[in-house]
Amino acid sequence: MSKPLYTIAVTGLNAIDSPGPGISVIRALRESTYFDVRIVGLAYEALDPGIYMNEWVDVVYQIPYPSNGHQVLLDRLSVIHEQEQMDLIIPTLDAEIIGFIKLKSFLSEMGIKTFLPTIAQFEERFKHHLNQFGETHGILVPRSETVYSVPEFVKNLRTFEYPVVVKGKYYEAYTAHSEAEAIQYYYKLAAKWGTPVVIQAHITGQELNVTALGDGKGALIGAVAMRKTYITQAGKAWAGISIRDKTLLQMAERVMHKTKWAGGMELELIKEEKTGEVYLIEVNPRFPAWVYLSAACGQNHPEALVRLAFGEDVTPMTGYEVGKMFIRYAFDMICELRDFAAFSTQGTLEHRPKLQAFYW
Repeated sequence: MSKPLYTIAVTGLNAIDSPGPGISVIRALRESTYFDVRIVGLAYEALDPGIYMNEWVDVVYQIPYPSNGHQVLLDRLSVIHEQEQMDLIIPTLDAEIIGFIKLKSFLSEMGIKTFLPTIAQFEERFKHHLNQFGETHGILVPRSETVYSVPEFVKNLRTFEYPVVVKGKYYEAYTAHSEAEAIQYYYKLAAKWGTPVVIQAHITGQELNVTALGDGKGALIGAVAMRKTYITQAGKAWAGISIRDKTLLQMAERVMHKTKWAGGMELELIKEEKTGEVYLIEVNPRFPAWVYLSAACGQNHPEALVRLAFGEDVTPMTGYEVGKMFIRYAFDMICELRDFAAFSTQGTLEHRPKLQAFYW
């Protein structure tokens, strides 16, 4: 029996030192045993490396930044859909997901599927709601305060011990060892992502992550835990190893059961050095950039998401290989200037044309 062919659009092609999840998601989709794919890449910047990775993407289109508004995005997606007839869109970046959630019904009318949480579910896991999230789901979280102005920031900062972690609304976190350093980070994050900015108590210990997939009905379809073995200055995992930790997997199951989350999620955690207690420090509303490790370990989460989006019954995945490592590396990809010019001026770049049907 032949496999179905799906045209799937994926965002997050910014495969830089703090990479988006897009290329990892695409790699996992390419390895599906259930379906074949034509990949439509959706990119924001002409220098996003994923645009030029022709072994992974078939065609790429530029889309407007979330700050341009939902209607502008919908108009652009309508134009792309006329050309590509997309079956499914998988957004992979925090800042854009709320826009795709709000456009879900419009996309559905066009025949484009998504598999996303509700707005309420999305907002519940905001960084500035983490204390409440922990209380609701019975999970330890570091003490944190949400602030909207410099005076409020300084006032709350003085109730913490150093070092403290200063976090942006959507991305980026910095560890500050003094008030002056913390204020500097506040200005940097507020200027880049807006307010609020979050002050969080610093927990010393081993950094752990879980990539998980929920079916939207309360079931955990899959979860793989990872221990960071190399961390960049930006706090991103540059290398990691799959582990089996009952506490982490039970936490993922509890979160999915209570939230009834639809789609991918990443739990960022720290196991405190002194006590061994596990603290949840962040909940990301999408697959992580290291999600390909799940496929390498035997749980292909992006593949399972596609099957769920198309209404298939997917049996929860429980086992996976422990001791699988991922290590990122820098690679000088050689591109043609004409491809860069074409994408920059036309907003699209085709690597492989669609197959044409021939009738005899």
